[in-house]
Amino acid sequence: MALQSAQLGQSVVPRVRAARLNAWQRLIAALVMIDVLIFIASLTAAYWVRFASDLSIFDAGSARFEFYRWLMLAMILLWLGAFAAGGLYSRRTLFGGVDEYNRVFHACNTVVMLVMAASFIEPDLVVARGWLLMTWGLTVVGAISARFALRRWVYRQRRHGRFLDRTLIVGANPEGLAVAEQLISTPSAGTQILGFVDDFEPRGAEPVAGVPVLGSSATFEHLVRSLCIDQVIIANSALTRERLLGIYGALDTLNDVEVRLASGLFELLTTGVRVREEGCVPLVSLNKTRIVGADWLIKTTFDKATAALALLLLALPLGALALLIKLDSPGPVFYRRRVVGQHNRPFDAFKLRTMYVDGDSRLTVAQRHELAKHGKLVNDPRVTAVGRWLRRYSLDELPQLLNVLRGEMSLIGPRMLTEPELEKFGRWRYNLRTVKPGLTGLWQISGRSDLSYEDRIRLDMFYIRNYSIWLDLRILLQTPLRVLRGDGAY
Repeated sequence: MALQSAQLGQSVVPRVRAARLNAWQRLIAALVMIDVLIFIASLTAAYWVRFASDLSIFDAGSARFEFYRWLMLAMILLWLGAFAAGGLYSRRTLFGGVDEYNRVFHACNTVVMLVMAASFIEPDLVVARGWLLMTWGLTVVGAISARFALRRWVYRQRRHGRFLDRTLIVGANPEGLAVAEQLISTPSAGTQILGFVDDFEPRGAEPVAGVPVLGSSATFEHLVRSLCIDQVIIANSALTRERLLGIYGALDTLNDVEVRLASGLFELLTTGVRVREEGCVPLVSLNKTRIVGADWLIKTTFDKATAALALLLLALPLGALALLIKLDSPGPVFYRRRVVGQHNRPFDAFKLRTMYVDGDSRLTVAQRHELAKHGKLVNDPRVTAVGRWLRRYSLDELPQLLNVLRGEMSLIGPRMLTEPELEKFGRWRYNLRTVKPGLTGLWQISGRSDLSYEDRIRLDMFYIRNYSIWLDLRILLQTPLRVLRGDGAY
């Protein structure tokens, strides 16, 4: 019976692998066809605008249709070659977000530079600069837009079990468990974790719900073959050097399997890393911030532009709120809260004053204890009548738009914390310092003051790990409705 099961497994595995490979090949073939159509459309549109639109910005020039027709054909072939050389048709680099868009940009630059170089070498090859520039711009925009749309479609397919990488994690230690939990919580990553390989946990145990330990490192090669594994993630800290070398030796015979190494930096899992060779030694460098490159540029530009516009629109309402505060109780209009920002830099977060100036003297001993434990009081005697209304609708937070303009905060991010509060986050406090605190965030649309410190940690870590501009937009769009409902505000 065991022999029959093994033979059945050996006959099924090639069919499973072939079916999944065919699905990827069809997807890549469709992407190639889409790119060819984009190249043709960009070349043709640029030709029409340059030579047939009679726009005054262009000097008169010879259309030379036959010349441009052959040049277009050559450029299409060049573009396909540049895209292929840049990994834009490789399963391992597709749908990588900003990295994929950078590859598109560089491939398009390469083609244009080759055409320009050819025109310098061959004097008879005279190419209209306006046509070439428009072709480049249209192709960059078209190819990136197509990949963005296809990426969204693939993400939806992955939620239905298609286009997934069958994955084995070597090591059921805290590092391996953290990697598994993060990948499971991100369906768009396309990772189907079948189980762990571990030398210390018993076979059949489930250190993560639904993800069992399948065997020890001694059965590693058999598991990879029998389960049709596409990807192996190795948590280095889970294995001795000898066991690790044994697994690498087994991988030499498994050419179709992608091997990835976890960083070994569990507490710093949320920060990006870069690998650089020095003296032929691969060294891992940690990013000092979680959001870098194009993501940083987009987020910063969006933050400052939106904050500036909001302050202009809210100038009169803020003046009216300031008058209400002055009429309600003596004291300043604004309150400065000393909090910890990115890279552990302290700054003053601006708020409209919502408490009595002598508020602390109004607390009982029991209330002081509750405040120290939870950081909030449901019925806080320090809060003024106007202050309670301001807090209910988060209007007291509006002056923090100034902090956003000053670059100390972001519109969307983790909740701002004081140094004593930050200590309650334990080892995760280092991760919180890699991003700017937010005017709103997942905590704002998920319960506000009703959340425990554990819930805040979970939401803040989810945001940091899964940041994208689309997550920011979703939070921003949901915030007004949640704030108007006033749930969890006190």
